Amino acid sequence: MKKYRKGEKRKHITVHIFIAAVLLLFCAALTALKIIRITPYFAARYSVWGVDVSHYQGEIDWRQLRRQGVDFAFIKATEGSGFADERFAANWENARAAGMYAGAYHFFSFDSPASSQAEHFISTAGDLSGALPPVVDIEYYGDKQDDPPSREQVIPRLRELLCALEEEYGVKPIIYTTNTVYNQYIRNGFEDYPLWIRNVYYPPIDIGRQWTFWQYSDTGTLSGTYGEEKYIDLNVYQESIDELEKLLVP
Repeated sequence: MKKYRKGEKRKHITVHIFIAAVLLLFCAALTALKIIRITPYFAARYSVWGVDVSHYQGEIDWRQLRRQGVDFAFIKATEGSGFADERFAANWENARAAGMYAGAYHFFSFDSPASSQAEHFISTAGDLSGALPPVVDIEYYGDKQDDPPSREQVIPRLRELLCALEEEYGVKPIIYTTNTVYNQYIRNGFEDYPLWIRNVYYPPIDIGRQWTFWQYSDTGTLSGTYGEEKYIDLNVYQESIDELEKLLVP
């Protein structure tokens, strides 16, 4: 074993600390620039794990997903005032038959009246008794990121939709969103709604409030999906299974 004089030992330790600090800063910079993803390491601490799907995942073997540890699934039902996901009915029936906690989600349209969006979702999703609360997915699409609608346009419409769904199902709907859209429309409001936040690069510690669900990966790979999209979104729930059950629609 190599021996160091006292001064050399201190210098040796200092060099190692410096190298470690540089590596840490380098990794932090790569994460901030969204070049590397560290979310799977942080998501592993949570015990309740789930997916979200649409027709892009094609036919799904839900029992196979359940055997891989998937506890819950959010399934796309509708978008705007006219689009219904072609796989919703089959996914809904089969996910619940496989023993998963299932929830239906609606993709919010900035261009469509809240009342018709609510009616479309309710007529498509139907009775959600015993399921997870309905989800309103609000994110940019098309040219909305380059030319986002104003808060004055979006917030009243979003509130109207959320209130209509709450009146129908008797629970607060969940809001799904990205960091950018959260900061634009959700921050400093909607605190009484469960939040499902997307961040596939680092843990969502910068949103200034507690989240309920976290989408930590959009490049998950699980056996049992056979669609044109080879990846599946992966999510975790903040609490335990017992707490998840308290969210269910009466």
